Amino acid sequence: MTATIRKVRESNMNLHKLILTENACYKAGRKITVKGIMVHSTGTNNPNLKRYVGPDDGLLGKNQYGNHWNTYHPGGREVCVHAFIGKLADGTIATYQTLPWNHRGWHAGGSANNTHIGFEICEDGLSDYAYFKKVYREAVELCAYLCKEYGLTEQNIICHSEGYKQGVASNHGDVMHWFPKHGKSMDTFRAEVKALLATTDEEETETPAEPTVTYPEKLTTGYYRVRKTWKDSKSQVGAYRILSNAKAAADKNPGTFVFANDGTAIYPADSTAEPDYRVHTVVKGDTLWDIAVKYLGKGSRYTEIKKLNGLSSNVIYSGWKLKIPN
Repeated sequence: MTATIRKVRESNMNLHKLILTENACYKAGRKITVKGIMVHSTGTNNPNLKRYVGPDDGLLGKNQYGNHWNTYHPGGREVCVHAFIGKLADGTIATYQTLPWNHRGWHAGGSANNTHIGFEICEDGLSDYAYFKKVYREAVELCAYLCKEYGLTEQNIICHSEGYKQGVASNHGDVMHWFPKHGKSMDTFRAEVKALLATTDEEETETPAEPTVTYPEKLTTGYYRVRKTWKDSKSQVGAYRILSNAKAAADKNPGTFVFANDGTAIYPADSTAEPDYRVHTVVKGDTLWDIAVKYLGKGSRYTEIKKLNGLSSNVIYSGWKLKIPN
């Protein structure tokens, strides 16, 4: 069968989620139809995410002053954005989503609040190219991700200073006081988002092959387990390092199957044994954390979903089918 398939490039963005539920903006609960993205930078020499995002989730680090934005009016201001990009406690660059993407933010100081997702890049002293390069790339990744989610193009992306010139934002200079110091501009930014979208949206017509998984004859860790179902450990007749030995045991015990370490029934070839996972189809707005809360009861168990699906990134896209551990 010939089909048109979409090639999806897995994002390198380090995306996390900590919604600022105590912020008055979140509590207002207004929604928007997303028509664009506005890029901001914080205007203060503090590249640490914990300055703005809190409380500590084990990755951010503790804000000893408690002056993050998860308060009703941070610093007495009505302000809130959809995401921040900056440093975790270990120095790693990450993105934290802080509002639902379709929530009306308080970031533009103008009508762009009604149409645009707004995010902040945490500034440092503005002279460290190594830091700039990392957060700039993270911002490109975020914008490409949001463009894909909301059917936008690079032409729908502006910075705060451009928003002012267009009459949809207040008089701020970000990010054009910073980007040019390192040879970048919003034009180069948009061009890089466009290039990234081209790698994620490439379509071609081909005959997709059935995926094949090869299991080693000899395991160095774990076991091939022979039982009736993965859940029914009491029915197990043996655990083997050697695959051929496990198959022989299954042949001698009708009704049993050989299971790999992840609970997949791999023998006989026409195995109908119940898999030890459910399937979730990703919809717009889903995050691994939210999916883990829904199915596993704890957001911190999202790592189990990543492992089961072989994901190296926290970014997921609408339409993906994810295995969820039972």
